[in-house]
Amino acid sequence: MNARAADASVAPLGIGFYTVPDAARLLQLPARNINRWLGGYHHGQGEKRSELPPLWTPQLPRSEKHIELGFRDLIELRFVDAFLQAGLALQTVRRCIEYARECVADTHPFSTSKFRTDGRTIFLESAVHAEEETLLDLKGRQYVIKRAIERTFKDLDIEDDAVRRWRPFKNKASIVIDPERAFGQPIAARHGVPTIVLADAVQAEGSMERVAALYEVPLGVVRDALAYEQLLQAA
Repeated sequence: MNARAADASVAPLGIGFYTVPDAARLLQLPARNINRWLGGYHHGQGEKRSELPPLWTPQLPRSEKHIELGFRDLIELRFVDAFLQAGLALQTVRRCIEYARECVADTHPFSTSKFRTDGRTIFLESAVHAEEETLLDLKGRQYVIKRAIERTFKDLDIEDDAVRRWRPFKNKASIVIDPERAFGQPIAARHGVPTIVLADAVQAEGSMERVAALYEVPLGVVRDALAYEQLLQAA
């Protein structure tokens, strides 16, 4: 058993287990961004140096100097990236996270059903004590915020008021990321085989049909798993 598998084997069940490189691969984000957002960082030098704390505390404790994430950390990061891509400043997102924690009574507010319905309002309310131009800018971005929330929730399944599963490949039901299965690694939804295993098997066997027969998985699922893994590698 390799070191990563050993760490995953002692991770709390149902939470998922991801190293920063895992999360970077699945989210198609630079690992540096994840380390900064969840590890904190500083600006400036000397007297002008200022420390910026992590956006939130990950679900799993740090392993020595390494950040380890749970499934909901993964989803929160996905939302952070979506808002930054929509043109919001990181300080605006940080302020929203802090306010949203209070509103929804959850340490990971973006991945809740309440944020799905009230996210735009939460963003605006979080800016009440900010500078006026920031508040006005957010009001002008209401549609952008709403669209970012809708798009990001589109391929997520919510149960008991929180996100429980992610359909990461074109919102198709064939592949799922579920923290209660395979420590949250991407798998064939109905069959439980990791997509990386199916993709590697196709490379080894040279035939998707042969792999489908070997793992007793429909050919279409093998095809999706291979395409998904190729997409991740190309990012």
